[in-house]
Amino acid sequence: MRPEVSAFVADGPLPDEETGEEEETDRRARQLEAMARPLSLAEAQALAGCFGPDDCHGLAWTTAHLIETAPGPVHTPEPASEAGAHARIRGWAVAAGPAAEGAGPGAPGGEDTGGFPA
Repeated sequence: MRPEVSAFVADGPLPDEETGEEEETDRRARQLEAMARPLSLAEAQALAGCFGPDDCHGLAWTTAHLIETAPGPVHTPEPASEAGAHARIRGWAVAAGPAAEGAGPGAPGGEDTGGFPA
């Protein structure tokens, strides 16, 4: 995994809009912008665990679009029922193809060698 992705994942889930510090949100935005595209499937899988409780001023959408650059669908954890934006983003990702509903990390398909499914 590339260092910029590892650093983002090590910082944990995105903060929520209500309590997140502006400085932290700006730093996380810069981290996302620095990630080279396309992501590998492993990198996309790691980012899928970084959604916070809401859309974090749009950063959750940026994360979802980065995941979309991977060569196949990835498993995203089921959001908590009160997750709001996270649940909407995950639902969009499952419908659009970059996320897999109910598939675990060892699920067939989505190998790191092909193109993104049409």
